[in-house]
Amino acid sequence: MSMAAGQWFDPTSREQVGHSDMMQRMSQMQAVLLGETHDRYDIHRWQLHVIASLSAYSDNIAVAFEMFPRAVQPALDRWVAGETDLEAFLEESRWVEVWRFDPALYAPIFHFCRQFRVPMLAVNCRRALVTEVGKSGWDAIPVEERDGVTPAAAATPEHRQYLFDITGGLRPERAVQSAVAPEFDRFVRAQQTWDRAFACGISESLDAYPERLVIGIIGRGHLEFGYGTPYQLRDLGVKNVGVLLPHDFDQAEPAVGIADGVFVLDDAAC
Repeated sequence: MSMAAGQWFDPTSREQVGHSDMMQRMSQMQAVLLGETHDRYDIHRWQLHVIASLSAYSDNIAVAFEMFPRAVQPALDRWVAGETDLEAFLEESRWVEVWRFDPALYAPIFHFCRQFRVPMLAVNCRRALVTEVGKSGWDAIPVEERDGVTPAAAATPEHRQYLFDITGGLRPERAVQSAVAPEFDRFVRAQQTWDRAFACGISESLDAYPERLVIGIIGRGHLEFGYGTPYQLRDLGVKNVGVLLPHDFDQAEPAVGIADGVFVLDDAAC
């Protein structure tokens, strides 16, 4: 069965899936990770609609955001509690400094969390940690400077190949000739620092609230094919993880195993 706009598609079975069926299935997970392309309004609307749908299945959800380093968690708490306005929230969370994308892209999700008092989780780490681990490895970083992040489980060969393919071997220099080249280690370590940071934040929330469903708002490159954050979550003992991705109608059918489900967007320009 071919894909249809406005429908869910299972990349494994190659079948359409009803929205209620997909949401029911995802509601049984510990974490549901919603991949994104950061600068697309339509994808953030899709994320909001999925969050709202899942909230109908559970009164105990939280939304974890790649966009916020964990140091700004108090700003998220104040926003959800209704203690600050949007301008103050963005300033306190260092939005312009850390993320830089137009906050209007994400504002409807922020307002949903505030209106329904859904906890917002800051699960990123300080950017300097990513650079430091990429350059020197985890052993060079004192434990007290790891921002609450534990060392990442080593990337599989398949994950390294995926990263190599999507970066084009780190063009334009093309200094790296293959996914197994030692010169590629620095990039892989850096990428995995983000993967592990998101996983640690989600895992910590689930440790504190085992019945909670955590919904992650994360770049799709950290999620596809179960690599990245899903892999790190499994290493941390979080086994029931769902990955959902948006997919443009005019693109080829998604690869088998890329996600648990993809939603076919009707018009990327909207």
